[in-house]
Amino acid sequence: MKKIAIVCGGYSGEYEISISSAKVVKKHLDPSRYESYVIVVQKERWYHLDDDGTQTDVDKNDFSIKVRGKKVVFDAVFNAIHGVPGEDGQLLGYLDMLGIPYTSSSFTTSALTFHKHFCKQIAAEAGANVSPSIVINKGESYDGKEIIKTLGLPLFVKPTRNGSSVGVSKVSIEEDFDKAVEDAFNAGDQVMCEKFVKGRELACTVMEVKGKTMVFPITEIVSKNEFFDYEAKYTSGKSDEITPADLDEVSEIEVKATSAMLYDKLECKGFARFDYILTPKQLVFIEVNIVPGMSEASIMPKQAACMGISLDKLFGLALENILD
Repeated sequence: MKKIAIVCGGYSGEYEISISSAKVVKKHLDPSRYESYVIVVQKERWYHLDDDGTQTDVDKNDFSIKVRGKKVVFDAVFNAIHGVPGEDGQLLGYLDMLGIPYTSSSFTTSALTFHKHFCKQIAAEAGANVSPSIVINKGESYDGKEIIKTLGLPLFVKPTRNGSSVGVSKVSIEEDFDKAVEDAFNAGDQVMCEKFVKGRELACTVMEVKGKTMVFPITEIVSKNEFFDYEAKYTSGKSDEITPADLDEVSEIEVKATSAMLYDKLECKGFARFDYILTPKQLVFIEVNIVPGMSEASIMPKQAACMGISLDKLFGLALENILD
């Protein structure tokens, strides 16, 4: 029986969401095929969280644990860390050095896609439409008036490396700009100011299964807040997520084709959820999530369910991809 480490936690504002995702993954992995262990990653400590709440430290020399006196070495890792260090590549580089396969994209792809500005540049080169943006590095001076003049109002201010809309603000008046930049710097050392695009917010998941690309049904997100922020993402009733989205055939084809193209160009593996704004004139790529939410209420599982794929099957496919 294959031994699987479900890594979760991390160092970002998505810690609790990640823990929830890991518990859902463990619940739905086939116990007749996989012996699974929840591994919590924190800055100060990595530990195995047993079903009874017992915590056992991970030996980082070989990423092993001891359970009831027996050493457990893992055959594969199911990556359920949203944010740092599971979604930005740090943990994946470590696993690469140990030769342990994992369910998400590679170290290189993860580092690239987690950096919103770099990811947009690659997507634009591949032919996707992106929203104009300006980057500010921590410690450097900036001219807020000039940025607003260039991008217009409203605009978004966000950390270039973060997830779940942590540190993201929608700025509608000039007086709020500096505070938004400050809030974004509290969540990262580089900030991206991005032109606001008005339209319908869409999400499309892509997954490669045994060398074949599978594109999931599209979801339309209708936030009841100013935008699809942290609260709207994780508070019941704060957003409507409609799957499948009510789109005309041309728009549906464009979203799915663009997602499959970007999945290939960015060299993604496992699950990847692509987010867009659809305007009357064009489809605008926003970002990609290479470790999307995995709870029953999350977008990707809802899309899979729409295809008739259960969470048991979905998570099983992710592991079959990386295990012989």
